[in-house]
Amino acid sequence: MEDGDRTEEEEVDVQVVNDDKDELGFPLSDEESPYELLQNTKVSVENIIAEILSIKNQRKTKPFLRMRELVTQMFLHLVTLRQVNRCILVEEEFVKTETERAKAPLDFTTQQLHNLMYEKSHYVKAVKACNDFKSKCPEIELVNEEEFFRDVPQHIKGSVLSNHSAHNLMLKRLNFELFQRKELCKLRKKLEQQKKSLLETIANRKKFLSSLPSHLKSLKKASLPVQNQLGVQDTKKLMRHHSAELLPPPLYVIYSQLLAQKVAFGESIDLEIIGSLKDAQAFAHHQARKDTVESSKLEDDEPDDEDGQRWSKRPRRVQGKESLDQAGIFQIHPLKVTLHVYDDEVSVLESAKLTTLKFEYLVQLNVICVGVDASNDGRENDILCNLFPDDTGLQLPHQSAKLFVGDATMSNDDRTSRPYKWAQHLAGIDFLPEVSPLMFASRETSDNSEDVISSLSQYRQQNRVQTVLQRIRSRRKAQLARL
Repeated sequence: MEDGDRTEEEEVDVQVVNDDKDELGFPLSDEESPYELLQNTKVSVENIIAEILSIKNQRKTKPFLRMRELVTQMFLHLVTLRQVNRCILVEEEFVKTETERAKAPLDFTTQQLHNLMYEKSHYVKAVKACNDFKSKCPEIELVNEEEFFRDVPQHIKGSVLSNHSAHNLMLKRLNFELFQRKELCKLRKKLEQQKKSLLETIANRKKFLSSLPSHLKSLKKASLPVQNQLGVQDTKKLMRHHSAELLPPPLYVIYSQLLAQKVAFGESIDLEIIGSLKDAQAFAHHQARKDTVESSKLEDDEPDDEDGQRWSKRPRRVQGKESLDQAGIFQIHPLKVTLHVYDDEVSVLESAKLTTLKFEYLVQLNVICVGVDASNDGRENDILCNLFPDDTGLQLPHQSAKLFVGDATMSNDDRTSRPYKWAQHLAGIDFLPEVSPLMFASRETSDNSEDVISSLSQYRQQNRVQTVLQRIRSRRKAQLARL
C-alpha cells in the first residue's frame, strides 16, 4: 500500500481526532484551566514522542500513516502549547494590571499610615519635652500669696496675662518679683553712693587720726615744763605704765610692789624703768613665738610606746663653761627697774638721796640680780652684802639655776649686780632652802638660841618691801656715818 492511500478506518480516526478540535486545531475544553491544559498537553506530547521512538526502534516496515498521524498530532499539540502559553501570558498581564490597580490605594493608605505614625511620634516627643521641661520658676524664692496680695501694686494685680487662673497668678507673682528686684537694684545703687561718700569721709578721718599721734606727742612734749611746774606727773606716769607692760613677770612684781608701797604708805622712794622699749617688744614677740613652737613640739612628742613613754633619740648635750656666755645663759632682759631710795627724815628729796638700786632679770636662769648703781666700792663695803643672814649674793639662790649653770659662777669684775635671796622674794620667786633652818637651830647652843630664832623671823620677813627698805637705809646711813 502506498503512502498516499488511506484506508477507510484511518480516515474515520482522523475525522474523530479532528472532531475534538476547533477550527484552529485547539482542544475544546471550557472546564480546564490553561495550567491544567498545559499539563495535559505536555503528557500527550510525551506519549506521542515515546510512541514515535518505539516505532523507529522497530525494524519492520514503518507504518507511514501512523507516523504521519503522530506528527500531525504533535503539531497540533505544539499549537495548543503556543495557545496555552499566550493565554497564560495574557492572564499574567491581566493579573499584574489588576495587582497594580489594587496596589495603588494600598500604597496610598500605607503612606498615610506612615505619615500619621511620624506625626504621632512628633507630638509624643513634644508632649514629653513639655512634661520634662524644668523652668526657673521653682528655683526663684517667691513671696507667699498672702504677702503678694497685700503688697502687690494695682497695675500688676489688675493685669490679665493668661486664661488659666493658676498660670495667671504665677505670672503675676513673677512680675511682682521682677518689680521688687528692680526696686532693690535702685536701692543698691543709692546705698553704694552713700557707701562711697562714707568711705571718703572715713579715709579723711583716718588720715587725720594717723597724724594725730605726732601732734599729741608734740603737745605732750610742749606741756612737760608746765606739768613739772605744777607738779602734775600724769604723762610720765602713763609712760611708765606703758613701759611696765613690757617688763618680765619678776621685774613687774618688784615694780608693782614698790609702787604700791610708795602710794599706800608714802614711802620716800622713786621708780624708773630704763632700757630700750624697741628691744623689749622684739624680745616679747620672740618669746611668744618660742612658746608657740615649744607647745607644738610637746603636742607632737606624746607617748606612743606600750608603757606610755617615749625615749629621746638624742641625749641632751651639756654645755661647757666657755660656751655659757656665748649661748646667752646670762642673758639680761632689755628693761631694768631703778629704785631711788631717799632719807625719810629729810623733807627735800634732792638732798636726801641715799642710794640707787638697779634690778636686772636673767632670762635663762629666772633670777633677779640687784646692785648699787655706779658703785665702785669693794665687796666689803657693799651695803647689800649680808643684808639678811647668809645672803652674800655670790652664789645662785636656788638649786635649779646652779644645776643649769654647772661649774660657772656669778663672780665677775664687770658685773655689779648680784642674785640676793631677798631680791628673789621681792620678785615673787619662792624656793626651798638647800638646808633646813632647824638644822642650824639644833647645832647652836641654848645660849644663842634666841639669836637664831630672831634671825629666822627676820629671814621670814625679808620678802616685805618695808623691811628691805629699812635695812637698806640703815646700812647706807651707817656707811655715810663712817665716812
